[in-house]
Amino acid sequence: MARGNQRDKAQKKAADANKGKRSDGDGKSFRTKMENDAEIMRKKQEAAAAKKAAEAAAGKP
Repeated sequence: MARGNQRDKAQKKAADANKGKRSDGDGKSFRTKMENDAEIMRKKQEAAAAKKAAEAAAGKP
């Protein structure tokens, strides 16, 4: 283990840097983000479909 001390120091430095950050291991925030992103995409798709329908009604190709 030639680099053991270097690795230990790097791990300690990373642990100190991440000390204040929260760790969300239950996946709720990920699921919430996915649901929010899906809702945004549905709204965009509805808007695009409405725009396309309006253009078709106006006679634009």
